[in-house]
Amino acid sequence: MPAVTAEAVKALVETETSVQLRPRYEGSNINTWIGFKHVNYLVEEAILEHFRAAGLGSRLLFEEYGLGLDVVDLDTRILHAFHQDDVARAVVVPKAPDAGQLLGFTVVLYVERDGKELKAVTAKAKVALRVDGYLERAAVPAELARFTVERIGALTEPGEHHGAEVAVAANTALSEGRGTSGADPVLALLLAGSNAFGWKWRIPYPYCHFNERLALSGYLRQVEEVVDLFLADRGISIKTLLDDRKWIPVVPHSRIQFLDEALMEEDLYTVFTVEEVFKDFTYTARTDFYVVRDGRLVQTATGRITHGYAVFENRRDWSLVTFDDRVVRAFNGEPAAH
Repeated sequence: MPAVTAEAVKALVETETSVQLRPRYEGSNINTWIGFKHVNYLVEEAILEHFRAAGLGSRLLFEEYGLGLDVVDLDTRILHAFHQDDVARAVVVPKAPDAGQLLGFTVVLYVERDGKELKAVTAKAKVALRVDGYLERAAVPAELARFTVERIGALTEPGEHHGAEVAVAANTALSEGRGTSGADPVLALLLAGSNAFGWKWRIPYPYCHFNERLALSGYLRQVEEVVDLFLADRGISIKTLLDDRKWIPVVPHSRIQFLDEALMEEDLYTVFTVEEVFKDFTYTARTDFYVVRDGRLVQTATGRITHGYAVFENRRDWSLVTFDDRVVRAFNGEPAAH
């Protein structure tokens, strides 16, 4: 077993690193622009490269020491859009670990435009080294012990409905389509009295890592999907506005924060709540995630996302637009004007 040295840990928590990365082709859904989910993937990959540079790659940490590397808090602001074939220069700067043993980092992504390097993305992240309990427990080196947690989210405050007793409905079987936004007693509780949309969905294997846990990438995919369903439910689906106006949704800010762990094949309740429409230009929404265990709600994550719309003028250029009455009414949950 390779030894974890004090020098490796010192490099991890004190040394800035830089790496070049390209966004993945999958993230380009409209023209050649890269969506927020894949921008966040770049941030996550930069952090993984930082661990590798210190000699503490995620594979080594898990296979040798039984530690799963999880990005458990990611707050990202996008200042300039990425396109296919762009190269990002990612700079990772460690921050002092907080009182809860989580490792902190700031990440900046730079991109070249017209011969100049621009700051395209800024992000703040926290990383947990979670002790694996699925397999036989491994010995954790003393140099890493202060950064490990027995369970993700044990140090965070639960949400409003956390611990509430609930009755569940068996409506996520394969014969039922694996998910629902329809009648469900838990969704009814979570949505009551709010300008929100809810979706119940069975967590599949491809969204998980370290044998059973829903990964950061899975939550990001879930945010993207619930926005898609919310817009369709409000009568302004992405395809509708794309066809009618050549409008595309843009995301200048997103955040995901883990509060607990969500496990493979559990039913995940995702609640998307519109909080504010700002000057008919952007809207902010909160996304909360829950599972039900032993008849009680457990909130596993929360986050926020800021959305706007852009109209594309050609295959390369776009500009932001102001919401019209139809779109504002949809965001506010009001009936369309006639």
